[in-house]
Amino acid sequence: MSAAASQLNLGIATLSRRIERLETALKLPLFVRQQSGYQLTEDGADLIEKAEALEAAAQAFTSEADLQTQMSGQVRLATAENLATELILPALPEFRAQYPELLVEVVTDISTTNLHRRDADLAVRMVRPERGNVTLRRLGTLGYGLYCSPGYESRREATPDLGDYDTDTFITWGEMQSHLPAAQWVEQILRGRTPALTTTSLAAQVAAAKAGLGLAVLPHFIARDAGLVCVDSDIGVDQPIYLVIQTDLARSRRIRALADFLTDLVARNRERLSG
Repeated sequence: MSAAASQLNLGIATLSRRIERLETALKLPLFVRQQSGYQLTEDGADLIEKAEALEAAAQAFTSEADLQTQMSGQVRLATAENLATELILPALPEFRAQYPELLVEVVTDISTTNLHRRDADLAVRMVRPERGNVTLRRLGTLGYGLYCSPGYESRREATPDLGDYDTDTFITWGEMQSHLPAAQWVEQILRGRTPALTTTSLAAQVAAAKAGLGLAVLPHFIARDAGLVCVDSDIGVDQPIYLVIQTDLARSRRIRALADFLTDLVARNRERLSG
């Protein structure tokens, strides 16, 4: 009894009660209780083969259930490059440690990504979709401010300014991205003046700002990590962050796993993202 109880990680009294319940249910004495230990009865010995078959079936059932609960396959996530490189990808090892068999494909060219065309399974984006059979949830806010390098800030402090940025140079988006709120804000400020530089990526704008080329409208969490100086922390171009999932995939366990991870990730970084 002591050896059996130890192998089953049970107390001896618990094991004894379970044997008694089994004997009562079968209406058969399975053991003869002796001072030296338990000895199988003839009926008990006859049931060993059937008991082992039951045990093998139970173990096979459990193994199959474990396989069914394992996450595997592929999930395609569409998101903005700044969220991918600065927020999602640094945290992805945490997700992979939990779901090592799940392949995450990250698509950052969201201008060509359309959920209802099956370009992606789910998306984290700042633009609310106007059509398509999708499930939408707002996760937080991406805050923007006006930033420059410490060197540029020193130079502008020596130049009189009436608060309308007439003496400043600007880094902004190219024509293909002119619809972005940040690009439209800079266009209104410039009032026809030529910017110092236009780019097609946020990373290029951060690099240009660090080089001292001028002011740039950047997400707070990226600009601060880059060591840039905030000239104005609230310029009215903050954007909502949405989680968008194809409705027919919303109940998929692999989609749900990544969606829950992203929801928690944004929640943990809410203050950093909003600025």
